[in-house]
Amino acid sequence: MTTRLPQTLSEADLSRLIEMAWEDRTPFDAIETTFGYSEPQVIALMRKKLKRNSFELWRKRVTGRATKHVALRSKLVNRAYCATQYKQK
Repeated sequence: MTTRLPQTLSEADLSRLIEMAWEDRTPFDAIETTFGYSEPQVIALMRKKLKRNSFELWRKRVTGRATKHVALRSKLVNRAYCATQYKQK
């Protein structure tokens, strides 16, 4: 099964999406809200853009990680990221 990617991203947006995917505390829902990429689409993008070993390490790390999946998070966590996390322009 091939997962279609929703849009062509600028280099800056692509870099930010990958950065968000690497961040342990940024859930896939935040990536989808920001870029329109669902979890399977993020996985497909990471598979395409990362070296095989890097992808496998990332995939092993995020699989089942509560902080990457809102449904697995504690109900006490009501934010996707720290207010100072994102770079200011």
